[in-house]
Amino acid sequence: MQIEHIPELALTAQDDQQIADLVNTAFGGAGPSGFGGRSYHQQRHHLRIITRADGAVIGHIAVLFRAIRVGGQLVQITGLAEVATHPDHTGRGVASLLLKDAIVQSRDSLAAFVVLFGDHPIYTKHGFQSMGNPLRYGAMDGCRTDDVMTQIDDTLMVLPLGDAVWDPQGEVDLLGHKF
Repeated sequence: MQIEHIPELALTAQDDQQIADLVNTAFGGAGPSGFGGRSYHQQRHHLRIITRADGAVIGHIAVLFRAIRVGGQLVQITGLAEVATHPDHTGRGVASLLLKDAIVQSRDSLAAFVVLFGDHPIYTKHGFQSMGNPLRYGAMDGCRTDDVMTQIDDTLMVLPLGDAVWDPQGEVDLLGHKF
């Protein structure tokens, strides 16, 4: 399997549609909290990491780079979203391969942590830890800004990339939408 990196601005209409088909199959496309035929959930990302089989996108991870607050500290992170493998290719290591690559990309950046929202065992296998921080973010529903939310989200997972230490009690302010 060969991995491709596609910056968001370089996505072709064909790649965008293939990614949309994949994530809509993996996560559902209907309803206000679904993907609605888009290749992203609520907001576009910075980088797409994909793999193909016979020209079709069969695996995908979206990567974003942003600053957030953890406690009183401003922290640079990469966020991972829309981790998806086509149902015909599950169990073949596609997601693991893409996740490893996303971590390498993150280590080569200014990010101190990789953050995601999920609960699949693959994440703990790659070193992510569940965190119970209070979370503050701008809610989005159907690609529309909603209220500012403050809550505990038990799907928050963090991977340190260096010597920085995550404050497990500090409020996490995403300074924007949840990814």
